[in-house]
Amino acid sequence: MDAAGKRMKVILSIDPVRFPLTGIGRYTFELAQNLKKIPQIEQLRFFSGHRFVDALPEPELSASPAPASTRNFRQSILKNRLTIELYQLASPLFKQHALRNYADHVFHGPNYYLPPFQGPSVCTFHDLSVFTWAHCHPPERVRFMRKEIALTLKRADMLITDSEYTRQEVASYFNWPLEKIRSVPLACSSDFRPRTSDELIAVLAKHNLQLAGYSLYVGTIEPRKNLETLLDAYALLPQSMRQQWPLVITGYRGWRSEQLHMRIEAAVTEGWARYLGFVNTEELPLIYAGARLFVFPSLYEGFGLPILEAMASGIPVVCSNASTLPEVAGDAAAMCAPQDVETLNQLIAAGLEDEAWRATARHKGLLRAADFSWQRCAQETAAVYQEVIS
Repeated sequence: MDAAGKRMKVILSIDPVRFPLTGIGRYTFELAQNLKKIPQIEQLRFFSGHRFVDALPEPELSASPAPASTRNFRQSILKNRLTIELYQLASPLFKQHALRNYADHVFHGPNYYLPPFQGPSVCTFHDLSVFTWAHCHPPERVRFMRKEIALTLKRADMLITDSEYTRQEVASYFNWPLEKIRSVPLACSSDFRPRTSDELIAVLAKHNLQLAGYSLYVGTIEPRKNLETLLDAYALLPQSMRQQWPLVITGYRGWRSEQLHMRIEAAVTEGWARYLGFVNTEELPLIYAGARLFVFPSLYEGFGLPILEAMASGIPVVCSNASTLPEVAGDAAAMCAPQDVETLNQLIAAGLEDEAWRATARHKGLLRAADFSWQRCAQETAAVYQEVIS
């Protein structure tokens, strides 16, 4: 739908924008930057916590994860049910008070949540994993999000999802009108692009990696990402292939990841895997661009941004055909059922050795990635705003 139409005033919640940016934070940040360029939006206001703010937060150089003490403090708060329930009672009242004179605006919550608001409201649902994959989240997060999402469904005039798969899933799961949900695909940062060897040499040397000398997985270490299957499939490769092109894994330690880390450590000891942990936002695009192959056999995604980042970097992709991944990959990736270890093994082997397929996959991947842009995301989001005020 075209974003042309009457001029609009928009309030965007920027609560998810915390550096270093992860998926929903990146989405919110890029959406905010690009909504500024939409001519029909005459006023764009940012809402953070319980107040309006003048600007987006600034990234810190070489942003790194919050210190363990800070993360532990956050987790202890999340685990305290009384604290959560007090927050759930008080926070909407503060927000409602701050928003009381803005009913002529559209309010957009980019991260599942909507406060009470007298004007039209739009909310983005990225996936339904707290309902359909609840065992892959901490119980306190599931309780909190389910309550908040139930309130959002009562308050929203329209919903946005990152994919058509999730659009259909949300409509079916909640019996919500499909015509009141729009799918608006995400994009990846322009930092993800093919690089010259000169651009890569310093970062690869820092991590003791060889150019085109490794397969790469990027994502949280958690059961939903299906790393057990990936490790099983990689272990079936000939030892010489595993030694020549080890599997490099990067991402946060997620929920219920202890067994996965034991498997990764065993592979590291055997000399065919590396775990880099969190890689900062300056280095990650270079780690992508230096890889020989990107592998992503996830069981469930709301979008699948890592495979888009890999394609934009000019790296061949092997991934599962689960949930949203075929929507993102199109015909550019080699895909198989997520728990088919034997076929995944064969696709990885071909992805490492078959130069004809690799060249085709690189070409198709770059073309496919070019279909996605944050400008397009902002334009299609603005079209949703137009719908709710019409």
